[in-house]
Amino acid sequence: MLRDDSGQNLRDYLIETAARMIDQRGSAGLAVRDIAREAKVADGVLYNYFEDKEDLLVHALLAHVGNVMASAPALLPAPGECTVAENLRVFIDGGIANLLRVTPAFAGLISQPKVLSRFHAMVGGDAAFDPGAEDSEAGDGEAGDGEAGDGDGGGATGGGEPGDERGGGAGRGEGQGLAALLTAYLQGEQRLGRIDPAADIDAAGSLIIGAMHGQILPKILFAPPGTPVTIPAGLSARLAGVVLQGIAPGARHRPS
Repeated sequence: MLRDDSGQNLRDYLIETAARMIDQRGSAGLAVRDIAREAKVADGVLYNYFEDKEDLLVHALLAHVGNVMASAPALLPAPGECTVAENLRVFIDGGIANLLRVTPAFAGLISQPKVLSRFHAMVGGDAAFDPGAEDSEAGDGEAGDGEAGDGDGGGATGGGEPGDERGGGAGRGEGQGLAALLTAYLQGEQRLGRIDPAADIDAAGSLIIGAMHGQILPKILFAPPGTPVTIPAGLSARLAGVVLQGIAPGARHRPS
């Protein structure tokens, strides 16, 4: 039950409640009355703290993404630790696990483009999903007001700034998307000489992130609701090996 909390605390509680419901039951068909009932408040109370239903849902979506990333095991160590192949394998497995929790929330909101559009603006627009985007792009839209911090932004899907050579200083990827975290790690390994200095890091990262999404998006968007998403056995090791060794004639087709 709610006590006499301040307005801000109640607002946070409502966001937290909606984010938990998204995680547990998905976002499709999630109504204001459902959130109010779960939070044990009258339906009209929600409109004291949010412009409309979309405003509440986008903040809940941000919080859900942030919660997933914050609770995830470390995805990458500092460059130079273990082998690059093993580190990529762990990243791919962990990243797919994160996407399996986050992607259904976005898929469930396809019929609500206003929510997705606001989410896109709140996390920084296109720059949040492209670690190579110009810094100036990140300031477009609504991201400059600091709201992206409400839910850790595009954590599980997008980019953000690459950070330092330790992957932003947090192997969990907190405050970063998978693409930015991977790019920062690969750049660090490249500086250490464990990746070819001429290698196209952006292209390699795009191949890995794209393959991860490719295992999930079609199955969630086009399979009947509730269909389990299965990942091919050994995919992460095979993908890491191909990215590291290449497919040209004479390439060494073995893990590094």
